[in-house]
Formats: sequence, C-alpha cells, structure tokens
Amino acid sequence: MIILMNSSKTMDFQQKSTISKHTTPELIKDAEMLVQELRKLSAPDFTKLMKVSDKLAKLNFARYADWQRDLNGSNAKPALLAFKGDIYSGLDVENYQRGDFEFAQQHVRILSGLYGLLRPLDLIQPYRLEMATNLATPRGKNMYQFWGTKLHALVRALLKQEKSGAVVNLCSAEYFKAIKPGLSDITVVTPVFKEYKDGAYRFITLYAKKARGMMCNYIIRNRLTGVDELKSFDVAGYRFSKTISSDDQWVFTRGEST
Repeated sequence: MIILMNSSKTMDFQQKSTISKHTTPELIKDAEMLVQELRKLSAPDFTKLMKVSDKLAKLNFARYADWQRDLNGSNAKPALLAFKGDIYSGLDVENYQRGDFEFAQQHVRILSGLYGLLRPLDLIQPYRLEMATNLATPRGKNMYQFWGTKLHALVRALLKQEKSGAVVNLCSAEYFKAIKPGLSDITVVTPVFKEYKDGAYRFITLYAKKARGMMCNYIIRNRLTGVDELKSFDVAGYRFSKTISSDDQWVFTRGEST
C-alpha cells in the first residue's frame, strides 16, 4: 500500500532534524531544470506567477538564487520534517522512532511541484512552487506538462515492488491531478473526512486537511499494509461510514445528530 500526500507551502528549516539518515530526491535532475527556468524570472515575475506579495516574491527569488543540487544535512532537511502545513499538523513526526521513519520511507510519497515525488527522508531546500503553477518550460506550459508521466511511472514501479497494488490518496485535488491519469487501472482509495454541522455531514477544508495527516500518521504508527485496514481509523472522533462511502471514496465522519 502506497500513501500519497502533497507538499506544503509552510516549511520549517529552523528546528533541527530528529533523524540523521537521509536520501536524495529521485528526480533531482528535473528539479534542477526547473530551478534554471525559475532563475530567469525577476522578483516581479514571481509576484505574478505565484500570486504572492512582493515580500514573498523577493524571498523566493532569493531562495532559487541560493538553491543547490548538492544536498546535505547543513543546507537541507528531510521532507517529512520540513513541511509544516495543515496536513502535516496531523502528523507526530517529532516523536517518531527509527522504525516509524523506515516504514514511512517505504510506503509514503509526497507530491511536490519542484521535486516531483519525494520520499519522506529525501532532503529538500526551502522553496515555493505549487503543482498548479503555470510555469512555462521546454516541456510545456505548466507543471502538469513538465512532469508528464514521470510521477506515476515511479509510483507504478513502487507498487510492483511492494506488491500490494493499492494507493491511498491523501492529496489535494490540485496535486493528485498530476498523477491520476497514470493510475486508472490501479486500486486508488481516497479517504474523505466530514463534520456533522447544521443537520448534515459536511466537508470543511481545514479539518479535512488535518485529518488527512492524522490518517497518514495512523497508517505509519500502526504499520498498516492492507487498504481495508483503513476502516479501523478512529482518531479524533472520526469513524468510517459505510453508508455514505463509495468504492473509491471512503468517508469518515465526526459528530452525529442528536
């Protein structure tokens, strides 16, 4: 079973890594190609391309100027420890033991605009490049065209090696779009998290993001390898709801009518 997550705009490179072991992103050459294209842009170009403030544009302009292909513990940090967005708030990586990291390294992959597909212990440097960014490169007009078939090829190879044949999609729609076409013949289960509010179960983005992280954490901590085991997820009040789930979307609800 392979778990797919997406990267986060929020990162932390101040706190020291809790694990010394690390790996190099498999698509680092592709990331370098993107950096070369990004270095052609001015700070105002970054503002327009990434739809950010001038301050953030200047920050990322400087980040790409400083970016290095040669990664080490002093200039980079493992992806699972670097990302700190809403999804990652549901993880408990600060308390992970070696076995947790090893399991995650085998079963978790993180989709990234810059790095393509990351293993949890792959070193990364600070960056901002969302998958939906319309950055023109020699490969096309946006990130989806740039990555093409590379991402799902890696996942398919991993599934063949791992032999489970199932993918758990904990990504946002923006990121999963980059890999979905190549997984049409693969079993893909997408957990959906809903809250009981105003007489009905509703999707609330903030809660759903954190719950996706909690689901990933649950899989890692309990060493789950079979997709049906996800139905036992019972963290923070969530329960699997068979009645409103479908074959490929498994709904977990929290709260109920009185």
